Amino acid sequence: MTQATALAPNFNTEHIDHRVRLHNISWEDYEALLAMRGESGALRVTYLEGELEIMTPSINHESLKTRLARLLEAYAEVMGIELEGYGSWTVKKAQKERGVEPDECYMVGAPETPPERPDIAIEVVWTSGGIDKLEVYRGLEVPEVWVWQNNALRFYLLHGADYVASPRSRLLPELEPALIARFMSGQSQTQAVRGFRQALLAE
Repeated sequence: MTQATALAPNFNTEHIDHRVRLHNISWEDYEALLAMRGESGALRVTYLEGELEIMTPSINHESLKTRLARLLEAYAEVMGIELEGYGSWTVKKAQKERGVEPDECYMVGAPETPPERPDIAIEVVWTSGGIDKLEVYRGLEVPEVWVWQNNALRFYLLHGADYVASPRSRLLPELEPALIARFMSGQSQTQAVRGFRQALLAE
């Protein structure tokens, strides 16, 4: 098993994302692995043109992705925005040899039934290494990828065939990333959501 290097020092193994990387894996083998795993959310599987990665997310990773999701959902409620969440839905496309399970993902507005891909995929980068997720999402044509890394929220917007970094979301342009960052640490998730709502209403 390979283990990624932690961004923060002095953590035990519960605080580190663990990854296994396999090479020359066929699409059929990828599909078989997904079927064997079933609906368990304990493992996240990413596939890119024969490269397969299995990740066990750490408790810190899961806490951050849940907090970010709760803040985004609170924002949608306060602002009256239709937002449909799909969690770590497996998004895949055989023709592109790509498959990924976001930390969280959403459709903005009235969703298709069923949607082919999310409008927004969220990725928390807690430990270094792994398959290039943006390359996977690029082939899947996901319009926006939001990345939480090093205490900042970054937006990558699909322009043509490539992602371009942007200071704002195209789909939720009024969302202030600095305000999200303000409530991503230092208090319980419930307190963070409560404070975030109050800050939005005070604007």
